[in-house]
Amino acid sequence: MALRKKKAQISVYLDPATMRLLADYAARRDQPQSLIAEAAIASFLSPDAAEQREAAVAKRLDQLDRRIARLERDLGISVETLAVFVRFWLATTPALPEPTAQAARAKVGERYEAFVAALGRRLAQGPRLVQEVSEEGGVPKP
Repeated sequence: MALRKKKAQISVYLDPATMRLLADYAARRDQPQSLIAEAAIASFLSPDAAEQREAAVAKRLDQLDRRIARLERDLGISVETLAVFVRFWLATTPALPEPTAQAARAKVGERYEAFVAALGRRLAQGPRLVQEVSEEGGVPKP
């Protein structure tokens, strides 16, 4: 019959919140806190746990990479949309005669506030242009 080695005792200082979590978990499982702590430390130190953490980090990095790619795509759409609009506006809007231009400059604040209000309504209601443009080829979704 093999002799069973005696377990070593350590002292660990835990944050009160962590201690509450440990106590609650042990009570729910009807297990001693030391057994729960031992299992958690063994899991943390096992080679499989390191691989699982590495896989989780790789998965999160892949998700971040996809999100950044989507943001780059959306930003590209925004820049191109603005460029097309400005080019179209410059090509189709004639310069105003000076007396009319002065009157227009006087109304610029009021018109800008109306633009900001309309933009706010558009952003609140959706769908946005980026959502209307398909991933594949920039063709509006039906």
